[in-house]
Amino acid sequence: MNRKQKIMLVRIVAAAAMMIGLEFAPVEGVVRFLLYLVPYLVIGYDILKKAVRGILNRQVFDENFLMAVATVGAIALALYDRSGDYTEAVAVMLFYQIGEWFQSYAVGRSRKNISELMDIRPDYANIEKDGVLEQVDPDEVAIGSVIVVQPGEKVPIDGVVIEGTSSLNTSALTGESVPRDITAGHEVISGCINLTGVLKIRTTKEFGESTVSQILDLVENASSRKSRSEDFISKFARVYTPAVCYAALALAILPPLARIFGMGLAPEWDVWIYRALTFLVISCPCALVISIPLSFFAGLGGASREGVLIKGSNYLETLAQTGIVVFDKTGTLTQGVFEVNAVHHSKIDRSRLLEYAALAESSSSHPISKSLQKAYGGKIDRSRVSDVQEISGNGILAVVDGIRIAAGNDKLMKRLGIEYIPCHIAGTIIHMAIDGQYAGHIVISDVVKPHAKQAIEELKRAGVKKTVMLTGDIRRVAEKVASELGLDTVYSDLLPAGKVEKVEELLAGKSKKERLAFVGDGINDAPVLGRADIGIAMGAMGSDAAIEAADVVLMDDDPLKIAKAIRISRKCLGIVYQNIVFAIGIKLLCLLLGAVGLANMWLAIFADVGVMILAVLNAIRALFVKNL
Repeated sequence: MNRKQKIMLVRIVAAAAMMIGLEFAPVEGVVRFLLYLVPYLVIGYDILKKAVRGILNRQVFDENFLMAVATVGAIALALYDRSGDYTEAVAVMLFYQIGEWFQSYAVGRSRKNISELMDIRPDYANIEKDGVLEQVDPDEVAIGSVIVVQPGEKVPIDGVVIEGTSSLNTSALTGESVPRDITAGHEVISGCINLTGVLKIRTTKEFGESTVSQILDLVENASSRKSRSEDFISKFARVYTPAVCYAALALAILPPLARIFGMGLAPEWDVWIYRALTFLVISCPCALVISIPLSFFAGLGGASREGVLIKGSNYLETLAQTGIVVFDKTGTLTQGVFEVNAVHHSKIDRSRLLEYAALAESSSSHPISKSLQKAYGGKIDRSRVSDVQEISGNGILAVVDGIRIAAGNDKLMKRLGIEYIPCHIAGTIIHMAIDGQYAGHIVISDVVKPHAKQAIEELKRAGVKKTVMLTGDIRRVAEKVASELGLDTVYSDLLPAGKVEKVEELLAGKSKKERLAFVGDGINDAPVLGRADIGIAMGAMGSDAAIEAADVVLMDDDPLKIAKAIRISRKCLGIVYQNIVFAIGIKLLCLLLGAVGLANMWLAIFADVGVMILAVLNAIRALFVKNL
């Protein structure tokens, strides 16, 4: 609870105590009026001030104006009737301020939860100079610098570990509570907390381009992107508030005039003015104006706690209507890490075949080459390799230890006139020939992510009607992955432009109500992410271009979070609709009762403050998404 909230709580308690005490005080007339004026001003002076300021600034019609007119009018009626009943006026202002305090406290709690979660901005980076650590502003650290991160400190900038072993707490970024073990050679992203060992990290990005900066920018700008529901409420309030003010004025004037000119009866001005004032209190749109943005704010916060960053409430609303999910393959459904899965028909020892393949491919930086070197596991001595010749689209010819080695695909074997044995397993096949004789083949394939199959199942449970995969891989590999994961449709052999065309076709074929989401991670996915109704990017290992183009970012690259994001958005939108129907329904009913004289100020207080508190409580539910 902040200082402002504490002061307001003191004012509420003081005003309530004085109001209750005055009910039993044996005072009448002017003294009674002056005594009641004290709690009224204690609890309502700021509302009156805001109402006057609004009138002077020609921004008259807001909740402050409604409360001021209603309560001042109630006091004026009590003076006119000489009833001495000022309790209702004080009570209306008191309960309105209770509602405002409750709303402020609820929003404060939500913001505190999110700010604690997103408290990832590093204050400094450690640079070692002459054996001494010097703290510098992260903005001053250039790419390629070596920074030192000690236990308990935040990783300030993205980079690669060059020395040290430790565990990182990534919960603020990914929602994952299990620490991640890292050692030399591992990439680390800013915003993580170093738990155990000292790390030396060579930076790969400037601070402004690093993960932590991107996340903070997303969170800070999310509230500026309004949903259609929020826009509707804003427009509704601008029209609704003046309308009810004029309606209240008509209610106060027209019936008495009708009685005078139509029936010759007494006008009963006090009765109809009281009804008009009750009408004003009931009509205050606080419940809608406060609870709808709060619902979206809580939904965005709940999603971020689970490692899903949604760039605005408009995207949260669109995500709830997702009916088709389209995936890129490599890095999205698969890890983008190639591994040697098998060695078939080897004429020599398996380890020797892998050694020859690794050495022949040692001059290449291609992932296939790296996977061969990893499978071999030994030291790569390039002095053993000579006469390397790379044949584009075929493979590599090289001499290893004086032995002629050929490593490549079917085309290379045909080119060399070597009879080979085809492989029926899906993947990248490296055929090997030694001194012109076929020596077997190595099967290399991308590894499916652990949760990929479950992610597809969860999407279908969440009501997604169609799952599609787009990939540049050959048909056989693509269909194997699609079959393994249970995808509905797969399109293979696609260039980036081809992916955009397929998404265009899917967009044209879907219904008007459903939305299409595309999930990708690479630079070549950026055009498709931008074209889809909702773009979802992998944030941990995804490219900057993909993250920039996307509307939703999964911070731990886990496709299982997509279904969770959809469920979070649907829960949030359901709460928004509940609050709209509940608030408008109750207010319309109470307005009708107030207009015909069946509602007094106490019912008006419930219709305003009570409905607002219930709507705010309902909105806060959007923050709790752990078990969705």
